[in-house]
Amino acid sequence: MQRNFKCVRKVHFSSGHRVLGHENQCASPHGHNYYAHITAEAAELDALGRVVDFSVLKDKIGGWIQTHWDHAFLVYEKDQEMIEALSKVAAPKKPFICPFNPTAENMALYLLEIVAPDVLGGTNVRVTKVAVHETDNCYAEAVL
Repeated sequence: MQRNFKCVRKVHFSSGHRVLGHENQCASPHGHNYYAHITAEAAELDALGRVVDFSVLKDKIGGWIQTHWDHAFLVYEKDQEMIEALSKVAAPKKPFICPFNPTAENMALYLLEIVAPDVLGGTNVRVTKVAVHETDNCYAEAVL
């Protein structure tokens, strides 16, 4: 019988964004207290009986989020108006210029396809799903 094991680490961060071209309120700059649920999978458990130590996901992916997204403004690289506006604001953290419109879906996909493979390179950890929660009621998932 083929087995598959999963573990999930929750990472909290706060960021601002606006969704360029949005038809409603999200076209305005605003912020969220996000939660990302990072799912790692393995066909076999390690010698201790784990997919991976939860701290690895916290340190690697959570560390990347802390450095780049936490208490930062996520700005789509095509949103020149927002880039110019934020360039006039003195802040300890520069905006994160995204190669995508910063929707929860695109953020989840970026963490899944770009960040996780980069920061977990050289490990046997495979992230297969990322869910980004904008609110307690709304989240988006990206799945391999």
